Amino acid sequence: MKVLIVGGGGREHALAWKAIQSRHIDELHAAPGNPGIGRFAWCHPDVEATDVDGQVDLARRLGIDLVIVGPEAPLAAGLVDALADAGIRAFGPTAAAARIEASKAFAKEVMTAAGVPTAAYADFSDYERALAYLEAHPGPIVIKADGLAAGKGVQVCSSLDEARLALRAAMVEGAFAQAGSRVVIEEVLEGQEVSVLAFSDGRTVRQMVAAQDHKRIGEGDTGPNTGGMGAYAPVPAYTPAVADEVQRRILEPTIAELARRGTPFVGCLFAGLMLTAEGPRVIEFNARFGDPETQVVLPLLENDLLEVIQACLEGRLHEVELRFRPGAAANVVLASAGYPGPYTKGLPISGLVEADQVGVTVFHAGTAFDDEGQVVTAGGRVLGVMAMGPTLREALDLAYAGVARIEFEGKTFRRDIGWQAL
Repeated sequence: MKVLIVGGGGREHALAWKAIQSRHIDELHAAPGNPGIGRFAWCHPDVEATDVDGQVDLARRLGIDLVIVGPEAPLAAGLVDALADAGIRAFGPTAAAARIEASKAFAKEVMTAAGVPTAAYADFSDYERALAYLEAHPGPIVIKADGLAAGKGVQVCSSLDEARLALRAAMVEGAFAQAGSRVVIEEVLEGQEVSVLAFSDGRTVRQMVAAQDHKRIGEGDTGPNTGGMGAYAPVPAYTPAVADEVQRRILEPTIAELARRGTPFVGCLFAGLMLTAEGPRVIEFNARFGDPETQVVLPLLENDLLEVIQACLEGRLHEVELRFRPGAAANVVLASAGYPGPYTKGLPISGLVEADQVGVTVFHAGTAFDDEGQVVTAGGRVLGVMAMGPTLREALDLAYAGVARIEFEGKTFRRDIGWQAL
């Protein structure tokens, strides 16, 4: 097959890295791709992930057999629908099914209809009504922008004053543009957070090994939320009994409800869960592979990725049993100084070859080539350093050995990835 990966971040590098291992691969392309993907695939940097027409034209021009869509924005914009209209197979949900991520209020509506355990909530498009609700529920409370906000539209507020500021930023000051014109306000869930990625063919759903992301910028989960500063898998707290409950009470009812509405979900359903004292509860759903969770889940997957995707597209996922290698995987994100706020781009990166020699896999998240062909920083999250080992401790030790080899000005990373498991 000729395969096209849509996107250019760490998740897409991990998808490309796994896809190129398939016995079914003939050519691998990525648009826009990045310097890391370009080591083993053809990149098309002039075609942005959100350029629906451009992606369809590229796939048609290259004679692509399968498109794998990485980011959420092109899914919400209907890229899979447009590819289907052009007769091109694509792995990812339609725009209607991708609303499970594109609208948090819609996701809550689906969960309510399906009886899926989640936090109590209310949603508002009117600022004054939302403010009145806050006054009656002084906190702690969570305020979420309804639409896509690059993983930064959620604020956990410990006080009423903090909640008022967060609400005003979203609905009045436009901190998240149109995504914040509607908000979901919900109770705070207590427990350990877990990410569960699952393949779905619209009827059957198969869980991958659970992972744990580290959203906060600072050690001990302090500071502002980011897109994710690192991840590990598997998660000891996610026992077989918990996995069975998640399958029965969360994943299967959600997939069934979307199918009942005439919008079957074919792709990767990502359930962000809180393991509370009362059992697992859904924090949010995403309509695609997680980032940075993909960078630890796919390395542990023993199945041929393209064979699993084909089964999803052909409605025969029930024939597939997912297999995962023993041991653990850990991924440490290297970020730019200032992230998740403003940061400098174009800083030279050294030590990538030396990191490879240690035995880690370096996934490029926000990198580019400068005019001299040097790899430089080009994003807030720059690189993900992934390692596997017989135990999580050994995987982390190796990952941090790789981190020590890589340098760029202002390199920022967390030194406590995996702390809840250790």
